[in-house]
Amino acid sequence: MTRTQGDGTPAAKRLVVPAPAKLNLFLHVTGRRGDGYHLLESLFVPIDFADTIELSLRDDEAIVRDAAIDGVAEADDLALRAAHALRAAHGLDAGVSIRVTKRIPQGAGLGGASSDAASVLLALNRLWSLDLPRRELAAIGVSLGADVPFFLGEGPALVRGIGERITPVSIPTVWIALATPALHVSTASIFASPELTRSTPSAKMSVFSEGYGRNDLEAVAVARHPQVGEIIAALSQVSADARMTGSGSCVFAAFHTEREARAALETLPGPMPRVVARTLGRHPLASFAR
Repeated sequence: MTRTQGDGTPAAKRLVVPAPAKLNLFLHVTGRRGDGYHLLESLFVPIDFADTIELSLRDDEAIVRDAAIDGVAEADDLALRAAHALRAAHGLDAGVSIRVTKRIPQGAGLGGASSDAASVLLALNRLWSLDLPRRELAAIGVSLGADVPFFLGEGPALVRGIGERITPVSIPTVWIALATPALHVSTASIFASPELTRSTPSAKMSVFSEGYGRNDLEAVAVARHPQVGEIIAALSQVSADARMTGSGSCVFAAFHTEREARAALETLPGPMPRVVARTLGRHPLASFAR
């Protein structure tokens, strides 16, 4: 029997989708809950630097990883875990093969693994003809990681709490100079640091000027990884708002033109991966959930 979408059209058997990285334009730690989880306030924005995920339906009930990811065991692969979680939540007997082509470096603060998980949930929402609303996908996503609900949203957002309170915002499109040194920064170790500021006041507004705020995790990351500080200092020569994203190690600065972003990266010392990207006003898979 031919599977169909909700509108009666034949359902796809294969999808290739992007999983965009994100930047934290600012990231404030506003407190800590009794269970140890940190309370955050951050402006998240997706960018057009992305992993690529290929999903193919199977005739059996297996969920299979088609290609290994360096340093990531299958049991820890959030893309696979997302597929298993979605299937379990809805009692499905469907199978899928998943291949992730990584471009977003791991341990860089760009949210690559969380974005992979979210894109798998969104793609399977269509491939498995579920037509689930975004809020149901987010309820599954938050169990996988604090950043996953953001990537299930429609675009830039002010994110509060432990990642579950998401308020969509509109921001201008800008060009981004990204420096991604070969450093894997442990998010858990940064948040566990006794030096971490945990009492930044909450913002009382939802419209933010260019360069607003800071990244409260930056000082801890720089103390442990001096190269991050060196990159920030270099980019600060051409942008007063250069800063780290997430828990690091990626450093970025925003510019009005592509030429300015490329010129900024040329000022960095030594060899390291450098990327020019643009912010996205809308997540590329926003139409995959209602």
